[in-house]
Amino acid sequence: MGITCERDLADFLTAYTRDMAVSCEEPAAIIDRYFVPDFEYCNDGLVIDRQRMIDHARPVRRQVDKEAMAAGDGSGVEIHETLVSGDRIAARWTLRTRLRKGTTFAAEVFMFGRLAPDGRIHRIDQTTRRLDEAG
Repeated sequence: MGITCERDLADFLTAYTRDMAVSCEEPAAIIDRYFVPDFEYCNDGLVIDRQRMIDHARPVRRQVDKEAMAAGDGSGVEIHETLVSGDRIAARWTLRTRLRKGTTFAAEVFMFGRLAPDGRIHRIDQTTRRLDEAG
């Protein structure tokens, strides 16, 4: 999947987040679909490489309440803004995830990035702001 417009970016945010959290597909295959092999992902100052993203998917998949997500309980991605200009991307979005322990994780995400020539992601710089959620 190559990102070429705002709709593609919104689709990526939704699909990537969902697939990494609840899919049975191998995390490496998901990452390779959206990112070039030498990508850089900087989240809240921490640089995450491909292997670290793969390793992160396993505990996330154990914590997420998959049944609640399937029931449409408000979990998922809410896109506020997306922008694609040449090889530059930007988005502001909210992630809400119901966890198996009954709590909800919610964060607002501010993301900026650069695309490779094939439309896959080469670099992301993002910061998150945890939201207070009852739950």
